[in-house]
Amino acid sequence: MRNFLFDFDSTLADTRNVAVASTQAAYKLQGLTVPSRAAVVSYMGVPIEVSFAKMADRPMSEAELQDLYTVFREQYHLAETNGITLFAGMGEALTELKAKSDHIFVVSSKHSVPLQRNLEQIGLGDTFEAISGSDSVAHYKPAPDGILNLLDRFDLVAADSVMIGDAIYDMQMGKNAGVATAAAMWGAADPVAVKAEQPTYILQSPLDLLTI
Repeated sequence: MRNFLFDFDSTLADTRNVAVASTQAAYKLQGLTVPSRAAVVSYMGVPIEVSFAKMADRPMSEAELQDLYTVFREQYHLAETNGITLFAGMGEALTELKAKSDHIFVVSSKHSVPLQRNLEQIGLGDTFEAISGSDSVAHYKPAPDGILNLLDRFDLVAADSVMIGDAIYDMQMGKNAGVATAAAMWGAADPVAVKAEQPTYILQSPLDLLTI
């Protein structure tokens, strides 16, 4: 593999507690039934524009959803300062990949602005050639838009490319884009479901990236 496309949440960095706490706080503040931790985790990797309506206990108008998104982003911004950490070994793996002149990118369901802010927070602000957030695609994961846009923009060969992620949506997106897939088992909330997607590679630690 020469082109490495990373999911962010629970792949590059451990953000699960921040995501759960921020989501639950937003629903509570908006007078909605607070979703369980399991429900929030199950939707990680899916943009909030898709998942939040599904976790609501009643139908919501577009205006109500927009307010919920805003409150969530405010809560996330408050919680992220001390709650996001780079997975052990990830920094070393990324440094070695760059040293081999491999191409590394981030393809996330996060909006590009908080995505870049989070990367800077964990010391990876200038690490990646480009990032693809939810605001840069017409169709969200598991649609292949984020990957295909980068392949086209940087004239990359799909056969030399791999999507690395912790969730089924990452594996499905990679397959839909015609690239290899690598399951980041160190962050997988549902390892059985991820393995059921039959990823090209199953990685137990970030340093395993150097073997593919």
